[in-house]
Amino acid sequence: MRQAPTLEDLAALHRAANHDDRGWSAAEFADLLAGAGTRAMGDDRAFALFRVILDEAELLTVATHPAQRRKGLARALMKQWQTEAARMGAQRAFLEVAADNSAAVALYAGCGYAATGRRREYYSRKGRTPVDAILMTRTLP
Repeated sequence: MRQAPTLEDLAALHRAANHDDRGWSAAEFADLLAGAGTRAMGDDRAFALFRVILDEAELLTVATHPAQRRKGLARALMKQWQTEAARMGAQRAFLEVAADNSAAVALYAGCGYAATGRRREYYSRKGRTPVDAILMTRTLP
């Protein structure tokens, strides 16, 4: 059985998964996880970070190491974090995703999320045109 990732593991995996954009640092993960209702789950192959506030859950990020993609890890983590969020009292979940991240959009749609809004030019990219964020929501079981 794999061990839970350390803050450094989370940062390294986030950097690897977001190879062309800035990954979050171990200190940023520590700050996020210090917040009430914030949890991480996964291992050194893939992880999900989410928070629950009252009856809402927000997926902050899900990351899969490039060598581990297309193995169902992110889909399994989606089920796990949503189950845990519901156990914590969340009735609805939401997330945002870059409009050009077609694999993630398809994953979230396959997990029952529907687009509910758009943030124009939300994600800035080095040397490239900013990308819209798609807001997606679903009710939790």
